[in-house]
Amino acid sequence: MKEEAQARPQILYSCYFTASREGEQFVPEHILSYQLAGTLVTNDGDREQVFGEGSLRLSKRNRLVKFSKHPPAHGEFKSLSISLDQETLRRFSLEYGYHAEKHPAGAAIVELPLSPLYKSFLDSLQPYEQLAQPGNESLLALKAREAIMLLLKSNPELKDVLFDFSEPGKIDLAAFMDRNFHFNVQLKRFAYLTGRSLATFKRDFEKIFQLSPSRWLQQRRLQEAHYLIKEKGKAPSEAYLEVGFEDLSHFSFAFKKRYGVAPSRI
Repeated sequence: MKEEAQARPQILYSCYFTASREGEQFVPEHILSYQLAGTLVTNDGDREQVFGEGSLRLSKRNRLVKFSKHPPAHGEFKSLSISLDQETLRRFSLEYGYHAEKHPAGAAIVELPLSPLYKSFLDSLQPYEQLAQPGNESLLALKAREAIMLLLKSNPELKDVLFDFSEPGKIDLAAFMDRNFHFNVQLKRFAYLTGRSLATFKRDFEKIFQLSPSRWLQQRRLQEAHYLIKEKGKAPSEAYLEVGFEDLSHFSFAFKKRYGVAPSRI
C-alpha cells in the first residue's frame, strides 16, 4: 500500500489474511506486536528481519518499512498489536520522570525476548480484541500504560526509544534518498524524515540532483529495476514492487520508454 491509514492510538487489532501479502508503510507511532500465526518479513532498507509465530516486536516510530505477510499452511496470518502514541508516552514521562538520554539508531524493528511477564500480558490482551470500538478508550489506555511499564521493566534500554520525542533533524539528503528511494511513500514523508518542509525538500533536492524529486525517483527506480531483472534474474512482477512502483502497467510503460524494450524482454 502506498500510505497507511491514520494511526489508531491505543487500539488493539488483529490482521487476518489467508494469502501472502506485500506492502510498505510509514510507521507514525511505536507499535508493540505479537505474532499469533504466520510469518512477517520486514525490510527497513538496511536490514531484513523475519518474525515467526510466537515472536514479539517493537516497531519504532518515524521509520519506513517494507513488509511481507505469510499465513501458515491452511491457516490465517494473525497478529495482535498495541499502538503507543506520543501523547500517552509524554504523560507517562511527566508522571514517572522518564527521559531519553540519547537518540538510538539501529533497525526499525526490535525483536523482544518473550519472557513470562510478556506472555502473561499478551494473554490478557486477547479478550480485548473486540474492544477496539468507540467507548472503550479508558480500558485500552490502561493496557497501553501497562505495556509501557512492562517494556521498561523487561527492557530498560528502550527508555531512550520510547521517550525520544524529538522530530527528525536535517540530514544528508543525497544519502537518505539513495538508501530509501524504493519506498513508495509521498514526498511529504521523505521531506519530514529528512528534517525539511516540503518546499525546502524540493528546493534542496533540485540543487543536489538537478532533477525534480518525482523525475529522479522514477529514473532511480527504473535503474534499480533494470539491474534486478538483468543481473539478479528477478521477474518484472517482483522487481516493480521492490523498487517502489505502485502499478505494474505503469512500470512496464516507463521501463520501455527509458530502455526501448519491455522489462519482460530483458
